[in-house]
Amino acid sequence: MSMLKIFLAYLLKILAQLTLSRYKPFIIAITGSVGKTSAKEAVYSVLKNRFSVRRNRKNYNNEIGVPLTIIDAETGGCSIFAWFKIFAKGITGVFYAKNYPKVLVLEMGADKIGDIRYLADFVPVDIGIITTIGEIPVHVEFFRTPEQVAKEKSNLIANISQKGWAVLNFDDLKVRNMNRLTKANVMTYGFGEGADVAIRNLKISLEQPEDAHASFEIKYKDKSASFAVKNVLGKHQICPILAAICAGLIMDMDLTEISFSFKDYKSLAGRMNLIKGVKNSLIIDDSYNSSPSSTLAALDVLESIPGKRKIAAIGDMLELGLYTEEAHRNIAAKAAKISDFFFAVGERAIFMVDQAKKSGMDENKIFYFASSDEAGKKIQEIVNEDDVILVKGSQGVRMEKISKELMAEPQKAGELLVRQEEGWK
Repeated sequence: MSMLKIFLAYLLKILAQLTLSRYKPFIIAITGSVGKTSAKEAVYSVLKNRFSVRRNRKNYNNEIGVPLTIIDAETGGCSIFAWFKIFAKGITGVFYAKNYPKVLVLEMGADKIGDIRYLADFVPVDIGIITTIGEIPVHVEFFRTPEQVAKEKSNLIANISQKGWAVLNFDDLKVRNMNRLTKANVMTYGFGEGADVAIRNLKISLEQPEDAHASFEIKYKDKSASFAVKNVLGKHQICPILAAICAGLIMDMDLTEISFSFKDYKSLAGRMNLIKGVKNSLIIDDSYNSSPSSTLAALDVLESIPGKRKIAAIGDMLELGLYTEEAHRNIAAKAAKISDFFFAVGERAIFMVDQAKKSGMDENKIFYFASSDEAGKKIQEIVNEDDVILVKGSQGVRMEKISKELMAEPQKAGELLVRQEEGWK
């Protein structure tokens, strides 16, 4: 980190501390390697009709973004004048902020050792939620092992007081075992027997993709309630919803009230959304980011959705370090089994191409492209009516460009796709 960024982070930290000390909001913090942004949005959906709530803008989840969220400001970018205005607003807000929210929902990310500890040291967390770590977590390139990633994430709950709560994913053993690292109350969620908030009778309806939804029953202690959530395509999208249910229960909401809060719930752009494609095709747009576990889950959805032919457009998964080759080969082995055409995009995609061939896929149906711009044009040539196309990759590969190329209504890209702001173009 540059000296300027360190200084900027220090000033923002002081402003954030002063703001939190002045208004004392109830703080729900969320971290994990997979699903933390979706969990943040789900928690916000559950709480917003009962409480005044603020959550992170965009991807403001680091040492700069979290304080900006606390003081309710957007980044100043490279403009010194803009940063002066932000600090002036922050100082004023310490003394007077009209209708400061009662609840803050803060996503916290970790790119390296110390990131979560830094944030947890000055943000007094009341509920800490840890989503999924996975076998090969994202950002593992900057850690020695997946266990080190888990240890860093656990810093979120290590300092929560005995009055607070740690909400843990029961189905991820690395996360479940964190219950030994906190003195807070613990609530677990998941599919496994023994979870405090347990899901039963899950049914995901994909027969009519435009009406895709999940229905299930939630049990907590001696109570239960039925849930129906639209725009859910896969089992992995349920975990953030379960985390949000836990937050609602801790905030004294009952299961029925929580179930109603999901009436208008919708996934964020770039996260498992269905979009109409050219030639009456269907796009599964999951282009926001990627990890080994989320990509395997997305391929499960591609396999499940009805369609004439299945096309998998998979970009590089970044920041996997020593696990890079293994992870990309695992993805290609699965894609080769379920897709009719396989498009691999990015520098690391050479491992996927090689593995797809070794897995017995017809070489004439395997395509490699260095960039998403080139890949989108080729897919458009191949796609036919009733084809289903999965678009998935890490942010650096910009796979949303493929989705835009294939959209039946590209004029809606600003509404439906990620990274459509001027700064990204």
